[in-house]
Amino acid sequence: MEITRLLDNAQLLDRALRKAAAVWITVDGRPRLVWALWRDGALWVATGGGEQAVPGLRDGVTCTITVRSPTTHSHLADVPATAALVQPEKDVTDALRAARLNAEPAWTEVYRLDPDTQGLQ
Repeated sequence: MEITRLLDNAQLLDRALRKAAAVWITVDGRPRLVWALWRDGALWVATGGGEQAVPGLRDGVTCTITVRSPTTHSHLADVPATAALVQPEKDVTDALRAARLNAEPAWTEVYRLDPDTQGLQ
């Protein structure tokens, strides 16, 4: 039963975030709408330079990803996640560049937010 619930949570998260271009992330109690990329079971967020600022987002911080329905935009769940400052591989960097439709990317940091589907609320 527990394994089924975890798979259902992971599938819900995957379906909702696969189509999302922007998501709500709460860091240190401050919600912020950010553009992000869902890839490889994680949410990738580029910050700094000419990109968005996400106050409080740093390596090792716990944050919350608010998941909304891709069709109705209603609240589905709040998912705890841990941020990791990373040097993404070329395929992730290329995907981030492609996802940034309206401007030339100018980030200085990339964070991988790994969701804890066991903590899905």
